[in-house]
Amino acid sequence: LDPASGKLGETSSKSPLVISGQSRYVAPVVGINRNTDCNTLTPSLHCIYRSVMASNIQRSPHEFPFSRRQWLRSTLAGGLASQLPLLSQAKPAPRPKRRVAGIVTEYRRFSHADVVIGKILDGWRQDGGNGPDLELVSLYTDQVPDSDLSRGLAEKHGFPLAKTIDEALTLGTDELTVDGVLSIGEHGDYPYTPDTQQHMYPRRRFFDQIVATMQRCQQFVPLFNDKHLGYRWEDAKHMFDTANQLGIPLMAGSSLPVAWRYPRQELPIGSRLSEVLAIGYGGLEAYGFHALETLQCLAERRHGGETGVKSVTVAQGDAIWQAAEKGYWSKPLLDAALATFGESGENLRERLEGNNAAFYLIEYSDGLRGTVAMLNGIASEFAAACQIQGQATPFANWFRLEDTPHGHFEHLLRGIEQMVHTKKPAYPVERTLLTTGILDRVMHSVQQGGQTLMSPELEIHYQPSAWPFANLREENYPS
Repeated sequence: LDPASGKLGETSSKSPLVISGQSRYVAPVVGINRNTDCNTLTPSLHCIYRSVMASNIQRSPHEFPFSRRQWLRSTLAGGLASQLPLLSQAKPAPRPKRRVAGIVTEYRRFSHADVVIGKILDGWRQDGGNGPDLELVSLYTDQVPDSDLSRGLAEKHGFPLAKTIDEALTLGTDELTVDGVLSIGEHGDYPYTPDTQQHMYPRRRFFDQIVATMQRCQQFVPLFNDKHLGYRWEDAKHMFDTANQLGIPLMAGSSLPVAWRYPRQELPIGSRLSEVLAIGYGGLEAYGFHALETLQCLAERRHGGETGVKSVTVAQGDAIWQAAEKGYWSKPLLDAALATFGESGENLRERLEGNNAAFYLIEYSDGLRGTVAMLNGIASEFAAACQIQGQATPFANWFRLEDTPHGHFEHLLRGIEQMVHTKKPAYPVERTLLTTGILDRVMHSVQQGGQTLMSPELEIHYQPSAWPFANLREENYPS
């Protein structure tokens, strides 16, 4: 600090504080830069200034090194201690809102468009409160059902409804007018493949048109694809490869990996796993994908990271119990997962009878056994358990969701927000590339009567990220 001018000098964050008998005093203080005018300092920072000026140090006739610890000790004695809490409570400057475009199949109540984009428009709880540092500046809807909400929301919030995907990204200009794109190809009136009954949502069509606009403008911004990348493997691989080639930050997937977990515990990265099992319910494709993401967000944390999948088999009916007898899945692991949400595995065979239950048996390339148990008729929750080598008790989590306003999508959106601001995916898209490929194999195995399908194309290697699930750091399930 220069007493004459009220300006600050510089010091390296790693060097000792040097104080001289001249008119210059240097102090590394968070929140003050070299151009700060002392007349504009807060009372807390004025206290630091006064403490330095009043200390015996300033009267030293020669320069000498002075550590931060020594400086704090001297200033604390001068009354700075009472001011430090005020410094720690200082709030960081708010981030500017980043502009995003929404590309959706349809926008109706409780659609994925509503529970994701609705949180950008009306806050995390969709009640007009605080929300993400994102601004919706345009929306393209592929279909407009009678229950459509997009027209009323556009009038309420003042964003334009684009007639084409290109227009949504450019607002009719020759350059991108957005910092990110949310592609939500879920819900709507779309056909199914005739043989495997896979829902042909236009996710690749959306992706290709978004990328075509980016290429035309020679600007590339982060892109989020809701749920699996496509209903068939070829589409998913095309999207992944294209994004890599063009340097487009890409995220995709389910909200399950970021949902609340109970017990509130995290599987350590590098765990030596011998088996992992997830429980799901509902449609084998639409909800089976969520169960696969639940499985994979644990499996990827094993020692060595993800190495890919060797084969996929779907067991139904008697084949489920034959697979258990052969050791392909573990009843104690299933019981551990069920217990996380208070369910029992007693009389399982009888209770599953006639309920379209299916077990996806997954052989990983490194020998790990994985199972997704679609327990229709028993479960209406998602959970997972894994066997850690050398431990008698399985590690298990209940992946808890929330009804209206579907707060688990808040935590999905927080990851999207992070990517749009940093241009780096919050977690690897390779997870969803792999689960998309497994799901495609699942649907073909079902169609082929439970055949084991080899999957050399799923030799996908990646490492997990440290992105947290909803309540990892604190208990925050909405009351």
